[in-house]
Amino acid sequence: MMKLRLFIGLILSYCLLALLPFGEANQADSLERLLQSRRSQNPPISHPWSELHAKTEYPAIHAEPQDGLMQADKIVALPGQPDGVDFDQYSGYVTVNPKAGRALFYYFVESPQNSSTKPLVLWLNGGPGCSSLGYGAMEELGPFRVNSDGKTLFRNNYAWNNVANVIFLESPAGVGFSYSNMSSDYELAGDKSTADDAYAFLVNWLERFPHYKTRDFFIAGESYAGHYVPQLAYTIGNAWIDDFTNAMGLYDYIWTHALSSDEANEAIHKYCYSGGNHSEECYNSKLKALLEKGPIDFYNIYAPLCHETAPNGSTGSVYFFDPCSDIYVESYLNTAEVQTALHANLIKWSHCSGFNWTDSPVTILPVIKNLMASGIRVWIYSGDTDARVPVTSSRYSINSLNLPIKTPWRPWYTNKEVGGYVVAYEDVTFVTVRGAGHLVPSDQPERALTMISSFLQGSLPPSSP
Repeated sequence: MMKLRLFIGLILSYCLLALLPFGEANQADSLERLLQSRRSQNPPISHPWSELHAKTEYPAIHAEPQDGLMQADKIVALPGQPDGVDFDQYSGYVTVNPKAGRALFYYFVESPQNSSTKPLVLWLNGGPGCSSLGYGAMEELGPFRVNSDGKTLFRNNYAWNNVANVIFLESPAGVGFSYSNMSSDYELAGDKSTADDAYAFLVNWLERFPHYKTRDFFIAGESYAGHYVPQLAYTIGNAWIDDFTNAMGLYDYIWTHALSSDEANEAIHKYCYSGGNHSEECYNSKLKALLEKGPIDFYNIYAPLCHETAPNGSTGSVYFFDPCSDIYVESYLNTAEVQTALHANLIKWSHCSGFNWTDSPVTILPVIKNLMASGIRVWIYSGDTDARVPVTSSRYSINSLNLPIKTPWRPWYTNKEVGGYVVAYEDVTFVTVRGAGHLVPSDQPERALTMISSFLQGSLPPSSP
């Protein structure tokens, strides 16, 4: 029987985002599209997750025959991969709705050592509508990163498959290589259908890889996956962070980090914090604060911007995250040879897809509470240089739960340095990663590996150097 644990990074805050050019523009576009849709004449359904789950009827999910598909999905070698690859990797499609012809694409990497005894981790990126293959696997926690030639790979020594077997799922259909034969599916994407399809994926994937059915199972993700992760857990088991507290945390963060003026901050507190969060005065004061910060990377406020327009041929390093990585990854994954090696359809691949999101609850806190009551261990982590979903937003949301503290706030360590800070509450642990932005494993790969290793082991990150 699989044991479920949740590891949720950078839970999404709902607030206005003024789009300015920086490295993660695709993800910003996806967030902006959703957030602005809340002010439209046809906003996404914002009913509580428990209500959506209870009222909506979906066809029963059945495991389809998977005989021989595991071996068919095995990757012989990725084009341009470095020498000495010592782990098995798989990729391909899992049909989640045969009638609609809807299939999700996955990339799976086993651990180089003792893969048969290590747990299974499902990684989900957010957006909504952004690729876990492009971001999670190729830019964050996967075993390889793409060199600036857009053709070759270099090894990530701090990949999470050092401590677990990791699935990267492109979800929902329409993201990356995932697809549906019914174009209407792309118009109906939302939180509910995404969770249901991810569950159908897992049911069938475990039939394809039956030896993983008895492993400890962890769901991890970042950004809008702060919706996906707990909602999928709700679908698997029994159990669902919050608009107001997250928006408050974002604007407090940018003001305290000298990115916005006193005047904008005072206006936000006057017009947005007294129940008028959707008024025109609140909207304009938020817009003023965001425009004041200028053209910086909102996902990592101290990081350089990408000024390249094409791959340049230099060799990458895991110790420095190249702000132009999106360009290199997109070039690599659009190579026909690469798509063939991945057993993917030959298409124009992109990091994110545009959706008219149909349902998006305004808070995930009730789901978190239900998961806690079920005994499921939940960790929430945040990079401390991310302004898009800053540490203040996560802290305000957690504080609203009024949980008793088990282990007071303290530093944790990696390689004789402070890696971040941690506080353990009853059933929820909050971890910060020092010097990391929105994509924590990209900016601080060694610290991120220490953090996930501690989570998998059921212990807090190291308390001494």
